[in-house]
Amino acid sequence: MPLQFRAAVLHAPQTPMSIETVHAAALKPTDVLVRIRAAGLCHTDLEVIEGSLRYPLPIVLGHEAAGVVEQVGAAARGVEVGDHVVLSWNPHCGHCFYCDRETPILCEEYLGKGPQAVAFDGESRTTLADRGPLHQLMFLGSFGEYCIVSDQQAIPVPKEIPFDRACLIGCGVMTGVGAALNLGAIAHGDTVMVIGCGAVGLAAVQGARLAGAGKIIAVDLDPAKLTLAARMGATHGVDAAREDAAAVGKQETSGRGVDVVIESAGAASAFRVTAEAVRPGGQIIWLGKIDVNKDVSFRWGSLMQEKRIRRVSYGNTRPRRDFPLLARAYLDGSLLLDDLISRRIRLEEINDGFAALKRGETIRSVVMFD
Repeated sequence: MPLQFRAAVLHAPQTPMSIETVHAAALKPTDVLVRIRAAGLCHTDLEVIEGSLRYPLPIVLGHEAAGVVEQVGAAARGVEVGDHVVLSWNPHCGHCFYCDRETPILCEEYLGKGPQAVAFDGESRTTLADRGPLHQLMFLGSFGEYCIVSDQQAIPVPKEIPFDRACLIGCGVMTGVGAALNLGAIAHGDTVMVIGCGAVGLAAVQGARLAGAGKIIAVDLDPAKLTLAARMGATHGVDAAREDAAAVGKQETSGRGVDVVIESAGAASAFRVTAEAVRPGGQIIWLGKIDVNKDVSFRWGSLMQEKRIRRVSYGNTRPRRDFPLLARAYLDGSLLLDDLISRRIRLEEINDGFAALKRGETIRSVVMFD
């Protein structure tokens, strides 16, 4: 008998998700069935709910998750039944123009099938009873009791890490830490500014600390988040409602500006500050995003003097290398994840969880499954 399970289904933007029974398809040869144990609520999911990020509907959201492998396809590799896994939302073909150039985030299959919210073979892995195919966000759709993914998306991690901490690695933590460690080119003693101290920004603060930054300037509108940033390694906190972040950056660097700016606020004003705060020849990394059809303007002079700007989506991650590394960093105490979790909720509370995220009340709410 086909597997049936509960999932949160979005039928239209700006409407609540409904908890419904969905049907899983039979596994394809390289598919993996994962029983989800914890799934984080991310701003990207909220963008789909709000309608600023557009996907086919109905859809199961969720792309930051951890669980246990219950079944593997006949040709699945690198994962076994019983493994504890963190899920990756960036499957890639491994042989297209971009994969050959070691940029899997730009994989042609990934970019082509992603907006369709289907697997690489063009098919859905779940259906609604008598109502046709059900789409999966970012090749996952983890706001359900089960999830069918490709084998390369299910990354085994040490069983000692709790599922609610492990799930954070799959998106927010990997994006922030990876931006600092894999892309920031942070030299020992550098001054780094992180704008926006949500889950991604707090992870970037920790990545800067792990990279050996001498000063880490955290910028946010919420004093509580700045306090949390200090606990995770920030040496300075800037309340953006009261202080000029660019001026503070120059004050702390003899007038030069900071060496690296990592933006994770997702606001036009924050993007502009990055260009004003970084020194000549410094590096700007943009992690946040706004509606894809909105414009952002800059003072032209702020873009001069050999400044480098890079837009990054997933911290240049190599999941099979990086996910276990971050899990071990949590277990040895060098990566702090406990304080990123604001609330643990049931699947039935998911709409309230996203309302709290929209109001800025939470860093991460995590849906816990039995």
